Amino acid sequence: MASNSELPVAIIGAGPVGLAAAAQCASYGLSAVILERGPQVAQSLRAWGHVRVFSPWSLIIDRAARKLLGTTGWQTPDEDALPTGAEIVSDYLEPLASHPAIAPHIRYGRAVMAVTRHIADGPFSLRHRGADGAEKNLMARAVIDASGTWDCPNPMGIDGNLVPGEAALSGKIAYGLPDVAGMLRGQYVSKHTLVIGSGHSAMNIVLALLQVQKDAPETRVSWGLRHDNFEKLLGGGLNDQLPARGELGLAAKRAITSGALRLLAPLEVYKVSAAPDDQLRLDVMLKGRAMEILADRVVVSTGFRPDLSLLQDLHLSLDPVVEAPTKLAPMIDPRLHSCGTVPPHGVVELQHPETGFFIAGSKSYGRAPTFLMATGYEQVRSIVAELAGDHLAARQVQLVLPETGVCKGAQDVAGETASEGCCGGPAPTGVVACCVADATAKKAGKDGCGCDSAPVAKTCCG
Repeated sequence: MASNSELPVAIIGAGPVGLAAAAQCASYGLSAVILERGPQVAQSLRAWGHVRVFSPWSLIIDRAARKLLGTTGWQTPDEDALPTGAEIVSDYLEPLASHPAIAPHIRYGRAVMAVTRHIADGPFSLRHRGADGAEKNLMARAVIDASGTWDCPNPMGIDGNLVPGEAALSGKIAYGLPDVAGMLRGQYVSKHTLVIGSGHSAMNIVLALLQVQKDAPETRVSWGLRHDNFEKLLGGGLNDQLPARGELGLAAKRAITSGALRLLAPLEVYKVSAAPDDQLRLDVMLKGRAMEILADRVVVSTGFRPDLSLLQDLHLSLDPVVEAPTKLAPMIDPRLHSCGTVPPHGVVELQHPETGFFIAGSKSYGRAPTFLMATGYEQVRSIVAELAGDHLAARQVQLVLPETGVCKGAQDVAGETASEGCCGGPAPTGVVACCVADATAKKAGKDGCGCDSAPVAKTCCG
């Protein structure tokens, strides 16, 4: 059997973060194998290809990937443009996956069933099933799970569980970000749809349904929120450093004010049953009162959760509520941290007792809804640097995230009210938030934090 050092790094998922991890491995000369469950790159992202993202291209392209693509004659998209999910795939991820440094290492149609380790400090074994149903094992020196959370949407129940009747009537219930104004328009036009969810995904769906309503006025839209914090829902508006995200909240406010949609808050659904005329009857609590709502369709956009079943034989350290790595959880826990920025984090915060295993990307955030691609790129840069033995670089974690403009009453993990520069408004231009977790890296840094004289955003990083 090959020694650990001769084995590849296994990357689960060929989405944006998984491919960024592969690009980082290529930059360090590390052998890598990428296992992608779908028949092509970025299978999950394709499912929401109709959605235009908030972030411009400048925040979507990983640095190592950009460097690789620069050797191929690849045309960089307009840095300020806002792409759709489909454009991210066609204009960035497909060319990256086709690069000679990455293409030979991707295995498509390989669904990972289990990640195990038979002996301490021995190699990992990834049990995976191919499209033909045959099961195989891949041995690896380290594992980066960047499989995301798309396949595990949260159900309708406010307690995180299916409500009675939800599974039986699933044919009229959609989850995540269905293309309600495009391919699936026929299911929603001239119907009454209840959208459940309090985030930007739910807001996107509501606004798309209102576009359908313009052409078919009999189309009705109701929006159920689990809280009644109206201002938090609307976002930062003009204070948001991602203008498209801010405009989304302003557009939702205009729709509510105009009466184009019915706002139901706070709403708790506790039962779903069939009703006459092929409708759904939802037994709910609305503002503390029991009542019924009739709808033709329901879209549940209440976030996602990580699928941890393939990792059940590993020794992990996860927060029991957020389901994120224990050290990362307080930085992203939405109960504590409603700030648009997230403290920089990398290999130190993502480590588990199972040495050499890491969860990266949106899956690392567990149930927290605040993940951005740029965060995942910095995660895998730090992880791969550690695997390559470049421990100082692994701890020089740098990250700048656009402010949402919403941080009223936000608290950091120490319970202190977040101050100006983190949540109270746009961050100063050019500031690079830098957190270094160990004293060794601090001693090596030129400014005491290992960032080569980059200013430290002490509000977020301590």
